[in-house]
Amino acid sequence: MADHAVPNLPSRDFDDTLTFYGGFGFELAYRDDGWLILSRGALRLEFFRFPDLVPEDSSFMCSIRVDDVDELYRKIEDAGVVVRPVGRPRLHPVRLQRWGQRVGFLVDPDGTQLNLIENLDAPSTRTTDSP
Repeated sequence: MADHAVPNLPSRDFDDTLTFYGGFGFELAYRDDGWLILSRGALRLEFFRFPDLVPEDSSFMCSIRVDDVDELYRKIEDAGVVVRPVGRPRLHPVRLQRWGQRVGFLVDPDGTQLNLIENLDAPSTRTTDSP
């Protein structure tokens, strides 16, 4: 296995976290009383129990880099996460950023922001806003 880093994110409730992320393709890889690991293909997210987390005060975030950001965005949207400027969970549309990458944003029920970033070398025909 190649060297890699994996984000460690908070979860107030592992069952809720598994249900939320499972809605768009993440599957249980490991679970015990204090740790939860979910994977979706090569993507891996690890969660630690944080029952006292106040989502409105959360500053946790990570980046997910994928070849097809539109596919991931659609899966999240199809799971019922809505586009809106505030609240949890929520989506922000995929947009071409001034630095040249396409990025969308997901805020999960615990207030963690996941930057959904299209890989630079990914084949893309889109140069404007996504769905």
